[in-house]
Amino acid sequence: MTTSVRRSKHRPGDIGAVLLGIVLLIWTLAPLYNMVLVAVQEKEDVFSTNVWPPHPSAHAFTTVFTEGYWYLANYWRQMGNSFFIGIMVAVLTLAIGSGASFAITRMKIRLGWLLTNAALLTYVIPASFLAIPFYRIMKTYGLADNAWAVIAVEVTFATPYAIFIFSQYSASIPLELDEAARIDGASPGQIFFRIFLPLMAPALVAIGTYALLLAWNEYLYAFLLLSSDSTITVPVALGKFLNSDEAPWNYLMAAAIVYALPPLVIYYSFRRYMTAGLTMGGVKG
Repeated sequence: MTTSVRRSKHRPGDIGAVLLGIVLLIWTLAPLYNMVLVAVQEKEDVFSTNVWPPHPSAHAFTTVFTEGYWYLANYWRQMGNSFFIGIMVAVLTLAIGSGASFAITRMKIRLGWLLTNAALLTYVIPASFLAIPFYRIMKTYGLADNAWAVIAVEVTFATPYAIFIFSQYSASIPLELDEAARIDGASPGQIFFRIFLPLMAPALVAIGTYALLLAWNEYLYAFLLLSSDSTITVPVALGKFLNSDEAPWNYLMAAAIVYALPPLVIYYSFRRYMTAGLTMGGVKG
């Protein structure tokens, strides 16, 4: 009797949770479904009210892969630009963040805590407010319309968070390991590469994926700092579709879907490590 009463009490809550989950799932998937719906239709059918495409076609995807439309003439080169910027941002963020956190938490440099907190202060100012100053700096140093300008900006924004997470995660690694290595004659460099980095692997994967996705989705600074068709990234190139009076929405959606696939694969490939790295870095003090 008691068990049945408990079940009846929990049942409304369970039903409510399921209904809420269904609503959130539909809310999340509806825009993605509309992207696919537009991509598999011809241009003249894009604004139809059909829930299911009457004549689905892969023509838009074929056009994207063959660069068969003038807005897509440099699509794969721009995809390469996005990959280059994303990978370099991830590598530099990991290098700077791990080195700084090692010096702060393992080498115990003086006022290291101040460095960590000062780096986080960069997030006080919205990134969009710094767009014009960054543009002037890059132009002064001859980096206008250069991928390294965007890389420098993205590393600037990603590194403070990386230092914070790495410093928190490093607290879970016993200092006795470093002391034992020093007794055996290991140098700071050997401790860093042979002990610190291997044990920091989950956090490294998490922050590396975060930095890559941050750069991959960047539009404002890529739009501001890059201008030629050979240097811009795919988000900027897709934005040019909106300059036309009659934009081919099916090509735009197909190109966006293709562009979304690499980060999707990367995220789900390293999701387990991201969860472990970010969770541990967020709770250790």
